[in-house]
Amino acid sequence: MRSVLCYGDSNTHGQIPGRGPLERYGPEERWPGILRSQLGPDWYVIEEGLSGRTTVHDDPIEGAHKNGRTYLRPCLQSHATLDLVIIMLGTNDLKIRFNKPPSEVAMGIGCLVYDIKELAPGPGGSTPEIMIVAPPPMQDDVKEWKSIFAGAPEKSRLLALEFEVLADSLELHFFDAGSVVSCSEADGFHIDAEAHRLLGTALARAVDAIGWSRST
Repeated sequence: MRSVLCYGDSNTHGQIPGRGPLERYGPEERWPGILRSQLGPDWYVIEEGLSGRTTVHDDPIEGAHKNGRTYLRPCLQSHATLDLVIIMLGTNDLKIRFNKPPSEVAMGIGCLVYDIKELAPGPGGSTPEIMIVAPPPMQDDVKEWKSIFAGAPEKSRLLALEFEVLADSLELHFFDAGSVVSCSEADGFHIDAEAHRLLGTALARAVDAIGWSRST
């Protein structure tokens, strides 16, 4: 059986648009659950989504535990061995309190990739396959989050290009979530149930395209 770790923020956690972080879609509705159903019994799909998770930043308001780099290493060790790690982060880095351009958000993703390669939690101590997923661009109207995400919608539209360049340079797999889904208008930066279904289905095809058989 192959294992895939889905490492992300609230859109991996399954937070319902316009609701609080504890209100989330069910396990079979979230995109990792859709991925699990599409890949079948030969795959073990591990969900690791956290609302507010950044790539490499301690959040001075929501807490240091939102730093995706801090938790990544123990997470990888807990779930090793891993054949594939899917990372979908970046939206929270665009909060005005971090004041980061899209290029530096991509650099944060690069730090996570470095840690995965250094830890080598793949079979036999190898580096697992790594897929970088660019989050879908935010809507221009992010409702009551407008002050927190000031300037972020415009930056979010540049993440896919920055992430694709990073993936090419590091020879990683890349997928642009914005090519198949849009953020919900309910809050402007979370995806709804239909988008989870479409994203999980598309990512299953992307995992297949890596070239391994579902039966091995």
